[in-house]
Amino acid sequence: MKARLVLQVAPRARATAVAGRYGAAIKLRVAAPPVGGAANAELVRFLAERLGVSRSAVTIVAGASGPRKTVEIAGLGTEAASRVLLAGKRPA
Repeated sequence: MKARLVLQVAPRARATAVAGRYGAAIKLRVAAPPVGGAANAELVRFLAERLGVSRSAVTIVAGASGPRKTVEIAGLGTEAASRVLLAGKRPA
């Protein structure tokens, strides 16, 4: 089972956090600059921590060099991953 999420990412934020919906995507603010893959690394770290999976379970499958990204998370369904991100709570 793999969750597939579309994210709109805004780098250089004060803190990494979910900012809500952005059309069909989920908007995330990332506390890292978009230089040398730092923002992508912070995004993967945040998603893994928030969703309770390992970093290796989170893969950016599209949009690695732009603000709109598609990520896959192994071990979760799309609805569950979306619900956890938007609710701000880790899965039980």
